[in-house]
Amino acid sequence: MSSTTVPPARSGFSLSEYIICLNGIVWREALRFLHQRERFISALVRPLVWLFIFAAGFRQVLGISIIPPYETYILYEVYIAPGLMAMIQLFNGMQSSLSMVYDREMGNMRTLLVSPLPRGYLLFCKLLAGTAVSLLQVYAFLIIAWFWDIAPPTIVYLTVLPALVLSGLMLGALGMLISASIKQLENFAGVMNFVIFPMFFASSALYPLWRVQEGSPMLYYVCQCNPFTHAVELIRFALYGKMNWVSLAVVGGCTLVFMIGAILAYDPSRGLVRRGPGGGEA
Repeated sequence: MSSTTVPPARSGFSLSEYIICLNGIVWREALRFLHQRERFISALVRPLVWLFIFAAGFRQVLGISIIPPYETYILYEVYIAPGLMAMIQLFNGMQSSLSMVYDREMGNMRTLLVSPLPRGYLLFCKLLAGTAVSLLQVYAFLIIAWFWDIAPPTIVYLTVLPALVLSGLMLGALGMLISASIKQLENFAGVMNFVIFPMFFASSALYPLWRVQEGSPMLYYVCQCNPFTHAVELIRFALYGKMNWVSLAVVGGCTLVFMIGAILAYDPSRGLVRRGPGGGEA
């Protein structure tokens, strides 16, 4: 009687397999971005409208005093540039979450999540891919803003990169967490209106917080508790080669909380993604 040898069970995956997975997800997101040119254009239209139209009108009305990290008086368009950079990342994070809702309805997300690789790693790769796309959009905006006399020193384009990466991860993780609770694509636009606009307007993106405090102390505290405010301030200080440690702690902590929440939410056994009749995710 011949004996059959059972191959030993695998205990994990090699580093090369993790890298192959990361490359596949990033390239898929990059190809989708290249084939959706209107997404790139729309991502630039919003901040450029604020920069070219609204900033020109508010320049004479809203003066910016000397506040950190600025060491002199600045024009209004210089002040709102970091907020517009963060706005690009905010909209991109929500756009990436929209694609996750679409993929889940079409079945592509189910194919990704049934991979033998850890679910948390797959979602993190998806988050990195979305953040990389947002960086391309932000630097394209900075190139256009350079012709509008918003021209920081060349070294700043490198020093601001870590702040952009961290803020992009936070906003992308927030969008990923929200996407787990949206079951139908039609409901996405309504939910986003209750997330994007309150986060953007109740922040320091368009006006300094000391002016908000003069008008409404309650709104000032709301802005202080808004994670988007700290993402804007982190980028603002990085543009001048400085560090806002409070904003760094808030953005880093929120990134971790949102990412853990998204991983749990996309777990069918405990999260918000419910199981379908055949055991798959619905």
